[in-house]
Amino acid sequence: MTPTDDAAPPPTTTAPAAESAAGPTVPGSRPLTVAVTGVTGYVGGRLVPELLGAGHRVRAIARRPERLAGRDWAQHVDLVQADASDLDQIREALQGADVAYYLIHSLGTGRSFAARDRRTALTFARAAREAGVGRIVYLGGLFPDVDDADLSPHLASRKEVGEILLSSGVPTTVLQAAVILGSGSASFEMMRYLTERLPAMTTPRWVDNRIQPIAIRDVLRYLVGSATMPPDVSRAFDVGGPDVLTYRQMMQGYAQVAGLPRRLIVSVPVLTPRLSSHWVGLVTPVPASIARPLVESLVHEVVCDEHDIARYVPDPPGGLIGFRRAVELALQRVHDGEVTTRWSSAAVEGAPSDPLPSDPDWAGGSLYVDERRRVVDAPADVLWSVIESIGGQRGWYSWSLAWRVRGLLDRLSGGPGLRRGRRDERTLVVDDVLDFWRVEAIEPGRRLLLRAEMRLPGLAWLELRVDESAEEITGPDDAGPAPEEASGPGRSYFAQRALFHPHGLAGQAYWWSVAPFHGVVFGGMQKNIAEAAERAAVVAAAESR
Repeated sequence: MTPTDDAAPPPTTTAPAAESAAGPTVPGSRPLTVAVTGVTGYVGGRLVPELLGAGHRVRAIARRPERLAGRDWAQHVDLVQADASDLDQIREALQGADVAYYLIHSLGTGRSFAARDRRTALTFARAAREAGVGRIVYLGGLFPDVDDADLSPHLASRKEVGEILLSSGVPTTVLQAAVILGSGSASFEMMRYLTERLPAMTTPRWVDNRIQPIAIRDVLRYLVGSATMPPDVSRAFDVGGPDVLTYRQMMQGYAQVAGLPRRLIVSVPVLTPRLSSHWVGLVTPVPASIARPLVESLVHEVVCDEHDIARYVPDPPGGLIGFRRAVELALQRVHDGEVTTRWSSAAVEGAPSDPLPSDPDWAGGSLYVDERRRVVDAPADVLWSVIESIGGQRGWYSWSLAWRVRGLLDRLSGGPGLRRGRRDERTLVVDDVLDFWRVEAIEPGRRLLLRAEMRLPGLAWLELRVDESAEEITGPDDAGPAPEEASGPGRSYFAQRALFHPHGLAGQAYWWSVAPFHGVVFGGMQKNIAEAAERAAVVAAAESR
């Protein structure tokens, strides 16, 4: 790994790299077949290239493998469709696997998350045993030595899942970590934005509890190294970095690394975890539904009781990564635009994951469409570059106040809002987050399909298409000019559709209440995107002379 990364980049060839987060592959050892669940999530998406780098054969398991098509490592792994909560599917997916990584949890996914996690873990444990898996590896949470009733629901669930896997009859490694520091992680984003946006703040008393954070690079090294543990080892291990800090010290440490003035932090006894999570949801990109279990986990001190993991995965020659260095690495990747995965990589509960409906009678209900077509005096590739860079810092090319208000209302109702931004400012791949949208499909140079993850009484999509002749783009006659009008050099055809499938009367009311503003929001967006492309085309033409 390079000294400026907090996780190694994915391999660029089919040949595995010589070293991984766990170090070089042991000479003479056979490559393992490793099955990885949770590959669309923050840790799973980073673990896969590390396993490839260690020389293992990787089987990436997902309910919708097509979501992985844009990952750099997708061509180097076996993509397998399976639902971990379906016994037959997951058992079949685990057949022939030497090691199975269980990286599934329901952080921020509703009141029944504990029961869902329990059922899924029991199903996975049985499937692994019946499939003859040699080892299960699970990344859980570090919890204090208190009664289970005193643990937060999140920590109690993570502990229970670890116990279920340990009793599976399959040798199991449970890694128990507290705050994970890495570019894009929910814990890092929460700390980062709290510190950057609030020079002075009142905080709950838990800011003075001790925490033992760990860098994502060290987490990945432990995960990779766990694959080759002896078969007689089946237990939980505490994993943490070299520093034990309070959350107050972590925020002040972040401010120092980021070059910010020292923060004024005053703790008060009246902020409950529920109130704190809403406060975090307003100030940071992390929604309250995800912030709450993170905040609740900080109510107790979480410090490692042992470091036995070093007997099986020795510390690297330079030692574990300290807090300050972990923040430096994470900030470097954020500033360089090299965040490979983010907390928001995992799908939001309730977000529509169905393909774009092509039939107006889809699901037996209405499908409302706002379609706009436009001829643009710019080549298709120039128009596409503007479309692909939409959102994030560049915004949405229309009534910015309306977008900000919509984002704020979404956050107040527990949705992600606009502050998730985008992974990369220039390029998009399938499953990328784009503010409160997610990339459902992308045909480079031609079509971008976004599905909404904001709180809505229905399902919504936004489709942007580019074509030099647009012979395949059809729609109502009043949506704009005909495709043949785009004929001629240096011209392209731009079609834009907003689609909404309402749920019940609330959905119907929502559509008709916002429809009067579509001309300003969607019409303005298409107009301004087209004008930006035309300006770029003029500049490009002038530079080529």
